[in-house]
Parts: sequence; structure tokens; C-alpha cells
Amino acid sequence: MKEETYSYKTPSAQLVKIAEIASQYKGRPEMLMKVIIRSQKIVTAFSASVAAVIAREMDIPQTQVYSFITFYAMLSVKPRGKYIIRMCKSAPCHVRGAKEIVDALEDLLQIKVGETTEDKRFTLEYCPCLGICEQSPAIMINDKTYVNLTPESVRDIVKRYIREEVEE
Repeated sequence: MKEETYSYKTPSAQLVKIAEIASQYKGRPEMLMKVIIRSQKIVTAFSASVAAVIAREMDIPQTQVYSFITFYAMLSVKPRGKYIIRMCKSAPCHVRGAKEIVDALEDLLQIKVGETTEDKRFTLEYCPCLGICEQSPAIMINDKTYVNLTPESVRDIVKRYIREEVEE
């Protein structure tokens, strides 16, 4: 396990909440996805201490938890922003203008793909496919999908998030 890749500190209050969730599934490794999904509502990233708590409370190896977390693109061992913007990098999105959308996002947020804004509000990431190719280019911001984007429309969407004019 690469300890240095997720060596930041998770607040103890969050670890207690995660322990409460994971302890409900002790000895049930098949429930790891459920524990991870519920835990992700508490933490924006899975630190070594989060993985250790889940492993201890579920009675499974920490390497199993870490392997699980690093396998899925929607999970992260790096701290991310309140709003995670995922840009589809599939061929249909690319052909239909994804590069212009990414350029508009990077310009507006002053970050590159893979980075988080200084205020920890936005993280910009690529994802393999959102499954809505017929409406590309598309992005997801947390759990909301936005389709048929233009550079102007994506700027307007993100500005609503900047102003906190969106429902979570």
C-alpha cells in the first residue's frame, strides 16, 4: 500500500462516523461497496486512517479496502473539492467538442484537469464515459449530469455553483 499517496489527516469526528457505518457490516466483506458509498458522504477522499477504520470494523485486510478504493474512478485517495466536475473523455465527447468545454472550465476555475481549486470548492477530473454519448459533450457535477454543452453553457452552469445557486 502506498501510504504517501493518501497520508493527509482525516478529522477524528469523521472517523467515528465511518466506524459506526462499517461496524454494521463486520465479517461481511461483500458489503464493502455499501460502506464506501456511505462513507463518501462523510469524507471527500479516503485517507489511510479511513481505510484502516473500515478494515478494522469490517474485519477485512486494509489492502483490500485500498485496492477497492483505487479501482473505482469515482473514489479518490486525494482530497477533492465540494463539487467534483467530471468531464467525459470518450471519443463521442471528444469529437463533439469536449476540448473546448475543458478549456472553458480550466479558464473559469483557474485549474487544470486533475486539480482542485485553492478554496477546495471545485475539482476537475476526466472520467472514462458517462454513458450519454448521444448528448455529448457532457459533464457531471457530483451527481448531476449536464449535456449538449457549449463553452458558454458550461460557464453559466459552473457560475451557478460558484454562487451556490444549486440544490445539492
